[in-house]
Amino acid sequence: QVRLVESGGGLVQPGGSLRLSCAASGIIFSINTMGWYRQAPGKERELVADITSGGTTNYADSVKGRFTISRDNAKNAVTLQMNSLKPEHTAVYYCNANIRRRLARYAEPYWGQGTQVTVSS
Repeated sequence: QVRLVESGGGLVQPGGSLRLSCAASGIIFSINTMGWYRQAPGKERELVADITSGGTTNYADSVKGRFTISRDNAKNAVTLQMNSLKPEHTAVYYCNANIRRRLARYAEPYWGQGTQVTVSS
């Protein structure tokens, strides 16, 4: 069974930093894109950033220059470094990965359980 396990959320003051980590486990053949989404109260889930297996990154306009996504393919892990955080960044952050399980024909999306990020003084 494939799982995504996240860590690193919490409470931080405005202007502070947090680092979110996510690791995939299970019998995995390959992982394509890995990324982070967030969902604030009363809002739709939205893409924050993603990264391909080759290292190409994509960011939401609202986080460009503040957040950095990186990936360790050997560890099936993805990290989101969040700097200069603002209250509007408060949300539940979800790890996402397109994973092809061993013996499967296609990749399919998997989600982590979500980790709360709260930016408040």
